[in-house]
Amino acid sequence: MYDVIVVGGGHAGCEASLACARLGKKTLLVTGNLNNIADMPCNPSIGGPAKGIVVREIDALGGEMARNTDKASLQMKKLNTKKGPAVWALRAQADKITYPKEMKKTLEHTDHLTLRESLVEDLLVEEDTIKGVMLEDGEKILAKAVILTTGTYLKASILVGSNKKQEGPHGEKASRFLSDKLKALGFRILRLKTGTPPRIERASIHFEETKLEEGSKDNLTFSYDSKTATATTLQIPCYLTYTNAKTHQIILDNLKKSSMYGGYVKGVGPRYCPSIEDKVVRFHDKERHQLFLEPESLFYDDIYVQGLSSSMPEDVQEQIVHSIKGLEDAKILKYAYAIEYDAIDAKQLKQSLETKLIKNLFTAGQINGTSGYEEAAGQGLIAGINASLKLDGKEPLILKRNEAYLGVLIDDLVTKGIKDPYRLLTSRAEYRLLLRDDNADLRLRDYGYQIGLVDEERYQRFCQKKKDIADVFEILKKERITPKEEVNAYLEEIGSTPLQAGLSLYELLKRPEMKMEHLLKLVKLPFDEAVLNEVEIEIKYEGYIRKAEQEAKKMLHLESMKISEDIDYEKIPNLASEARQKLQEVRPTSLGQASRISGVNPSDIAILSIYIKRGNYESN
Repeated sequence: MYDVIVVGGGHAGCEASLACARLGKKTLLVTGNLNNIADMPCNPSIGGPAKGIVVREIDALGGEMARNTDKASLQMKKLNTKKGPAVWALRAQADKITYPKEMKKTLEHTDHLTLRESLVEDLLVEEDTIKGVMLEDGEKILAKAVILTTGTYLKASILVGSNKKQEGPHGEKASRFLSDKLKALGFRILRLKTGTPPRIERASIHFEETKLEEGSKDNLTFSYDSKTATATTLQIPCYLTYTNAKTHQIILDNLKKSSMYGGYVKGVGPRYCPSIEDKVVRFHDKERHQLFLEPESLFYDDIYVQGLSSSMPEDVQEQIVHSIKGLEDAKILKYAYAIEYDAIDAKQLKQSLETKLIKNLFTAGQINGTSGYEEAAGQGLIAGINASLKLDGKEPLILKRNEAYLGVLIDDLVTKGIKDPYRLLTSRAEYRLLLRDDNADLRLRDYGYQIGLVDEERYQRFCQKKKDIADVFEILKKERITPKEEVNAYLEEIGSTPLQAGLSLYELLKRPEMKMEHLLKLVKLPFDEAVLNEVEIEIKYEGYIRKAEQEAKKMLHLESMKISEDIDYEKIPNLASEARQKLQEVRPTSLGQASRISGVNPSDIAILSIYIKRGNYESN
């Protein structure tokens, strides 16, 4: 018997397996093809707005995605640097060969972890408790907990025009029966869709007709523990081009031939990453849409056309591609396609990602209705942590919305549910100034250490960083600078007002035009760049950060008002009927979660609050 069985070897499955095994649990990872572990069937990138911060949060908690990305990076870029720190994020072009190879190597060398190639087609359940899985050949394997991370493989169908094949992204066998078993257990099943663009032969592209997009010059890494990214110095360039009027006309003329507009697609597609035909129809006022030409690997010459996802027939795809500047003679190596798959309604999950219907059964990744490698990996890590904690009889790790984007992601899924594939955006986080790219370790590394996924050496480096930050603050508040001639001359040079009297370094840095790099011209601060950057952000945005913290306190007050799992909403007088129905469906664990349920209004929350305060339910 195993402690944990993880079903699926994608990004969620890898993080879930590693978390369980590293926490000492005898773990089995079952996946349909061991050569496709940590596969990147779509975008050859990791990170981006919000998503990049999730990768750093995974690293802070002791997960693997950040370190693995640093090993496989072809280009690293810091995004939104002209805006405030709330939206800064890293994005890496990752080598599609190196990334899965390195992840598989990590899995194979992890104690307590066994890899097995097979498909799981049934769950063994007794008295509403998971007992194990049954493989496609009928073999039964027992476990104390199971984590489903099936990605897009539940009843997967590939669509190109009117052609439809029941298979996974690379032609592999799809799981044909597992979603039916889940439905029989009482899970609500959703049908979703995503897609991918064509791949182009590098040698056939006229790059001189496109715009060069280089990576950042700085040595950037996702992991707080990586000294340097293995391949970042390569900085393989990307290129930018655009669709045009001719492209749009070809699409409109052939719209009925696409899987989506021809009526062949039943699943709901992603709102924030639409196909090119969907973009042309929905945003008909736009004269062009940008397309990024991105390298997939150093080991082959495929170029990924980011922004050109499609389910058009192959002959129409040829016309579309050849209408684009720089791609007039492009050779398509792999045609774009759409993929449909089954998912579950995430409102049937607890915030720990354990299902409400079956004890010790957890789900993570695209089976929960998300899109993206990063969202999947983050859920996998949390599911692995919480499955392990439950087996140890400990409380689950529930990250709050003011603590992590992972907290926002999971809370959105289990509280609001989804209608289309969920994509994490900075706009979804009401406390995004607190959830920055620079401070994920300050927010979450203590959790990772307490749980046991961050070792002593890494934790002591983190503690030193916290001490250094405190020391810099003390120095800046204590040390003063006086109006010397050379000081005022430099201040005038950078457009700052000369000093009339002595001023603390702290107050000087608060000036809008003054940056840490300017301050270092006037004083010596022998600390790491990451430490100095953190201090600068905290000082520059002090007022905004304090305001966000005060707002978060109000939310935490509502979160502290716990709601019993066995509450009978039918007995609460004056609740609106819609609120009663939604509360019964989601069964929130706190007044804060109840307040975020769609259809539950402030008046309903007030009624529920009074009911709790009367002593019917305990408030922590």
